[in-house]
Amino acid sequence: MRIGIKVLRNEGFLGLLILCVRFLEKILLRFSQSPSVKHQINVHVKYRDALVADYRKSKHHWEGSSAKTLTLNWLMPPPGRGSGGHLNIFRFISYLEAAGHICRIYLYTQHAPGRVGDVRALMGDSYPQLNAKMEWIDSGDEMKPADGIFATSWETAYASFNASTTGKRFYFVQDFEPYFYPMGTLSVLAENTYKFGFYGVTAGNWLATKLHGDYGMQTDYFDFGADKKTYSYINNSSRTEIFFYARPYTERRGFEMGIMALEIFHQQNPEIAINLAGWDVSDYDIPFPYNNLQTLEIQDLNELYNKCAAALVMSLTNMSLLPLELLSSGVIPVVNEGENNTLVSNNPYIEYTANNPAALAEALSRIVKRKDLSAFSKAASESIPSTSWDESGSKFVKIVEREVRKHD
Repeated sequence: MRIGIKVLRNEGFLGLLILCVRFLEKILLRFSQSPSVKHQINVHVKYRDALVADYRKSKHHWEGSSAKTLTLNWLMPPPGRGSGGHLNIFRFISYLEAAGHICRIYLYTQHAPGRVGDVRALMGDSYPQLNAKMEWIDSGDEMKPADGIFATSWETAYASFNASTTGKRFYFVQDFEPYFYPMGTLSVLAENTYKFGFYGVTAGNWLATKLHGDYGMQTDYFDFGADKKTYSYINNSSRTEIFFYARPYTERRGFEMGIMALEIFHQQNPEIAINLAGWDVSDYDIPFPYNNLQTLEIQDLNELYNKCAAALVMSLTNMSLLPLELLSSGVIPVVNEGENNTLVSNNPYIEYTANNPAALAEALSRIVKRKDLSAFSKAASESIPSTSWDESGSKFVKIVEREVRKHD
């Protein structure tokens, strides 16, 4: 029940439903005496879509479009409340609509289609308002023809590849998804989507460089930004707390490494309050005092951030959106060093640090002990321009318009 409540809170009703189905499957397999009960082959995408997608055979050729107003289909998994990846997708759809283009949203998962009303209720008001119509599909062939079709995850890339629907194929890539799994079928299936011949538009330069270099994909990228209306500098006095983005079920967020670093930090700075947010961590034996803030609404984050001098953000694949948002609020982010982060942002106020507990703790301590911390925090906030996402959105629209009008 505790797990179910956590999943409902963090992943929404659809996540809870999937969890319940898998739990019931395990119970039936454990207790059924019938030899007909079998393990299902679960490949996180519709089985047939994975079965028939032969990337060796080029499927889609685009003649180019001269239309002034473009129509663009977006394939995505159903969004839940507060999903950062979906928020970014909706943000860039809004830029296309503002430029006069028409967008459609198609929801796709390996499971049977649900109801759009349930998804919209789960989303609440945490996403930009769009004109785009949203509907469920069972396969990509249910999409209407368009000038461009965007896959937004490796699962939706299969539906896009297999569909006979007309449209220039794009891939909106926000992370290197093969890293989400141990080496095996799922990591290979995810990696294969980079060989589908889609045009990749990536979040940051690291992904664009990696996908082009390793898989020969044609790529371009947009820079990360921060919403200054949501994240702003409002505390010019002392900051006596720090923040850790704690996601134990998201391996790429380095939860265990972060806890080790924070234990060392607490031993050296016992007077500094440590805030953990991103998940309910009450079931974990954490070896220092902390505030378990669980999952916060976006509108509650700025107040928390403005209490903090520093933040620990572990990013083991593509860089998180958090560092620039934290900087906007005057928080100095400590981030593990690596091209996956430094190629995304070279902001001088991000503290890139060796990826081991002692080094991360040392960087946090160095920040909280700065004598000029207030002035440094304000300067960090001012390093993020108020138009950062607008600049990225403008670049994104130009990329799409340019590529849709090209002949493959």
